[in-house]
Amino acid sequence: MDISNISAYVDYAKTQASTNASKVKDTAAKDYSQASDEELLGACKEFEAYLLEQVFKEMTKTTSFVDKDSAYGNLIDFFGDNVIQEMCKQSTQSQGLGIAEQLYEQMKRNYQI
Repeated sequence: MDISNISAYVDYAKTQASTNASKVKDTAAKDYSQASDEELLGACKEFEAYLLEQVFKEMTKTTSFVDKDSAYGNLIDFFGDNVIQEMCKQSTQSQGLGIAEQLYEQMKRNYQI
């Protein structure tokens, strides 16, 4: 396995992280007063997945899998973020913590949908 061009992977990971954060900000900035139930629930699930992702990323900072300065450490950083992101997305779609459902019900009451 050639790991000589690891900086390209690290740059890609950083770009993906900033893209995900801006996507959540754009979703939160929308006016949901005329939104359908599916759109509203989708936005709530996106928020829950993003919240879980941030919690898991902070939790992984407290552990040490491998030396962060090594090439393998950069690979774990890159793929680890993708794994966390996908895991949170799948968790929210299947069962989640219930935050999305509670937020959805509250928004329905506020927007009277």
